Amino acid sequence: MRDLSHLDPFRIPLMGDMGDSTNGAFRLKIKGETYTVIASDGGGWEHVSIAHKHKIPSWKTMCELKDLFFGEEEVVMQLHPKKSEYVNNHENCLHLWKPTREVIPIPPRDMVGI
Repeated sequence: MRDLSHLDPFRIPLMGDMGDSTNGAFRLKIKGETYTVIASDGGGWEHVSIAHKHKIPSWKTMCELKDLFFGEEEVVMQLHPKKSEYVNNHENCLHLWKPTREVIPIPPRDMVGI
């Protein structure tokens, strides 16, 4: 995850804490819409969640979020867990994940597209 100091003007308190260089809550405007974003690291994961009051974030919004919080050459993922482990605390919230102790495998480019 990138150093989040570039987002300091958009920080909001989360449980009384303003966060640090890799953790925090933010109110961000992306594609003209306002989102609440939470970034965290720990337990072997870097994590960013994004939520909107009225709609699920689009693919383009998720791409912009990725660019704000991760480097251009970092691979991050959205996960679809087993139904028995599904958690949904906010109907319009999506997440980006990156393990810190392993490399995310990706398929060969020609399997994705030309």
